[in-house]
Amino acid sequence: MRKPLLFASALGVLVALQSPVSATESASPVSSNGQLKVCGRQLCNEQGQAVQLRGMSTHGTQWYAQCVTDGSLDALAGDWRADVLRVSTYVQEGGYETDPQRFTALAQKFVDGANRRGMYAVIDWHMLDPGDPDFNLARAKTFFTAMAKKYKDNPGVLYEIANEPSGVSWSKIKAYAEKIIPVIRAQDPDAVVLVGTRAWSSFGVSEGADEQEVIRNPVNSSNIMYTFHFYAASHRGEYLDALNRASDRLPVFVTEFGTQNYAGEGANDFAQSQRFLDLMKRKKISWTNWNYSDDNRSGAVFKTGTCNGDTWAGTGVLKEAGVWIRQRIRE
Repeated sequence: MRKPLLFASALGVLVALQSPVSATESASPVSSNGQLKVCGRQLCNEQGQAVQLRGMSTHGTQWYAQCVTDGSLDALAGDWRADVLRVSTYVQEGGYETDPQRFTALAQKFVDGANRRGMYAVIDWHMLDPGDPDFNLARAKTFFTAMAKKYKDNPGVLYEIANEPSGVSWSKIKAYAEKIIPVIRAQDPDAVVLVGTRAWSSFGVSEGADEQEVIRNPVNSSNIMYTFHFYAASHRGEYLDALNRASDRLPVFVTEFGTQNYAGEGANDFAQSQRFLDLMKRKKISWTNWNYSDDNRSGAVFKTGTCNGDTWAGTGVLKEAGVWIRQRIRE
């Protein structure tokens, strides 16, 4: 239900480093850090200091909107101490294309909910199948025009313009980005834009390439980052090495990862996951984990049935992956 079977799934000098302040402290992530921007290879706050955002991604809002409530967002901001919520608007699979007005309003509701609690929100255009982002170009222009108009004066949003391109060349993905970014910039010139990479946002690794194609031919725009996704039980040293190399040369945001296999299923590999998290902590690479729902797969953090109730905080409602990732966000 989440993704198809995969094959295995500006340089600047910084003078200070600062992590976002949690929502449980005197200032929230947004009030503490303000308008984010890209400084060389880093995501920086409005003072130009590097930050690492850590948080969760929703599941598809066509299936699990009931998991994003006032109570669950209170828990994410307060109990979990998350900095960011990624709001995933699927385009196909019963999503945006079936009712653009409804799914735009739903995305805005969840972005607003995150922002009211002082968290940043990643507005995720969750194109998946077909893997060519141009298939949804007209829809993307409509969606991002509406979102950027609403949030043009809001420092608490980032725009992720193509979740997981696949089966297309980097040059096509780059061309798509260079069509969509101006749509956003026309309304919201300051926000950070996150650009998906080839082969399910693996910098091409899942299709036999690597980050060099992006390094040699970057998107012609400023204030952007490139996305990388991994699932630790499937994606081993080759992916970890690619993330390490790419983040030495490019600004990277890990907008999706799991501790299970590439489908978000099966046993958790916490040891391999920790290797990725250690790297991201050391290099201040921001991340959101998949996913904040009670889907029956092991990658959903809540036990099945939790979203029908009203208890969200603590570990009693969490699966093994949820207990683990909550602790990593709280650290």
